Amino acid sequence: MNRYAVIGLAICTVVVSLLPVAHAKKQSSAGSTPSRREAQAAQAAASTQSSASNLDNFAWLAGRWQGDWGPRTAEQVWMAPKAGLMLGTFRLIEDDKTLVIELFTLLQKPDSIEFRFRHFTPELVNWEKSDATILTLERADPKKMVFVNAVNGQPKHAILTRVDDDTYVSRSEIVPDSGDMQVVEITYHRQKQAPGPSNQKPHPAKH
Repeated sequence: MNRYAVIGLAICTVVVSLLPVAHAKKQSSAGSTPSRREAQAAQAAASTQSSASNLDNFAWLAGRWQGDWGPRTAEQVWMAPKAGLMLGTFRLIEDDKTLVIELFTLLQKPDSIEFRFRHFTPELVNWEKSDATILTLERADPKKMVFVNAVNGQPKHAILTRVDDDTYVSRSEIVPDSGDMQVVEITYHRQKQAPGPSNQKPHPAKH
């Protein structure tokens, strides 16, 4: 089995097209020059990236999720953002047997967000013999988020596409030194929490 991360997080790039400067006096009389438009576009792009790098924008992930990957069942649990961190766990099951466990975090950095993870056997023996795999938030919008791995391990890209409040698609791209790229794509659905004893209303007393 390949080592992969089944989550992925992704961001949409703001592309700015700049027109060449021509007839400066005519453009100035129109009330906007190319240099001014460039400054405004750069400011908007910086504002978008700054907003995307806020961990609170990932709060919708909090909760329990489940998806199918062929005959396997993938389960995730995300905790809400707190103290600059989102903590999550994952397990992959096939034929009532746990194949792998994953521990992962979204870590708030001054100018970005890091996605870190490690895999373990059911006995908590770590798969990765080196440090945790680290991906960095590259770009994002409210619907799509992209993390890239330029340092170590796999996947090289983790992309998360939010379909609605209760559905998202995780895509992990594994790029080997040789051979074709491998893709792991799973559609996750939010799991409604079953009422526990503390959530059930007491039955009225009988007299």
